[in-house]
Amino acid sequence: MGKYDTLVDLLLEVIKEGGDTREKDNSIPVGISNRHIHLSQADLDVLFGAGYQLTKTKDLSQPMQFACQETLTICGPKGAIEKVRILGPVRNESQVEILLADCFKLGITAPVRLSGDLQGTPGITLVGPKGSVFLTKGLMIAQRHIHMSLEDAKRLDVSDGQKVTIQTDGLRGGTYTNVVVRANNTSSLECHIDTEEANAMNLKSTSKITITK
Repeated sequence: MGKYDTLVDLLLEVIKEGGDTREKDNSIPVGISNRHIHLSQADLDVLFGAGYQLTKTKDLSQPMQFACQETLTICGPKGAIEKVRILGPVRNESQVEILLADCFKLGITAPVRLSGDLQGTPGITLVGPKGSVFLTKGLMIAQRHIHMSLEDAKRLDVSDGQKVTIQTDGLRGGTYTNVVVRANNTSSLECHIDTEEANAMNLKSTSKITITK
């Protein structure tokens, strides 16, 4: 055993030096998003009435984010999609996140963007119980991304804004590239993909992925 008399001595030395004989768990839970809407208070007032407050039905995985009871109809040049869920809380600007297949039904081409990146995006009409709003911008397909804390980013050896590749196992498993890291002090660890991406690899809300870079 060299300078160590027993295996116990060796293990104690590993622990003392900050090591761990167990393999680290670098798996990341998956969050699957369907089409949804984020609203500004000004647009909420037009659609539901002045001073209207959203009705929370359940909390989402990210802190302070929640699903709402309220839904809207979204209308494009060729068609409409009813009962699109609103997510709270209200934001400074409204945006609508749809699926790629929705573009064909609506008759409009939406770019792939990160939430909040509205410059150059097309508009869409929202119809509510009290009125309608035409957004001049804000329609997008969500860029797949991973929310995490700064501590998670350090542990996983990635940085905010970095694009990584993720891996999932299973009979329909594979990799997705161009997954953007969103690291800050207010996020919980979760990889966000939409329902189309999840279905392609048979991912569920209980699934996990790993970063392969």
